Amino acid sequence: MNKLKSTVIAAAITTIFAAPASAAVTIFSDNFDSYSPLTLNWTPPVASGWTVSSGTVDLIGTGFNDILPGNGNYIDLDGSTSNSGVFANSVNLISGVTYTLSFDLAGSQRGSTETVDINFGTASTSVTLGGSAPLTAYDLSFTPSASGVYGFSFENLGGDNVGLLLDNVSVSAVPEPETYAMLLAGLGMLGFMLRSRKTNA
Repeated sequence: MNKLKSTVIAAAITTIFAAPASAAVTIFSDNFDSYSPLTLNWTPPVASGWTVSSGTVDLIGTGFNDILPGNGNYIDLDGSTSNSGVFANSVNLISGVTYTLSFDLAGSQRGSTETVDINFGTASTSVTLGGSAPLTAYDLSFTPSASGVYGFSFENLGGDNVGLLLDNVSVSAVPEPETYAMLLAGLGMLGFMLRSRKTNA
């Protein structure tokens, strides 16, 4: 039995060393493909966590106003009321851990140059794209000083019914090297205890 436990421990240690130190853990992900019907001035379902305030956004894509064919569903961040909304959600975060908000943005595909403000906790950035810009990946990192619920949001500036297009939103955490070190120390202690028991026996 002790031999089996030792083998398991050795396998676990080998797996940890073989895994990339920067392996990210996804805690939120949405590509908008599960929502229907597609509609202008979309009201997200409560269960999704998404909210729209101070204006509107459109849920468009395959079969409905599909201006980025082949990408499923996505969000036009300037809805159809000439008043772009703040598109937001939130996640539970742990103090001291660095989180990355990842997302894809594309130009409006309708000729205009548009700017979107992105906020994640206390971090913020802006993205400006020309009308023909393809879907491009962006990210924004944030390290909370206290554990709790933190929001992230996207707001298209201006209100002309033409906005940047948003898809593939996710939030992930990258474990710090110290996390792996603590796990290895724990496994090492367990192995030492098993060897001590075998010797005493």
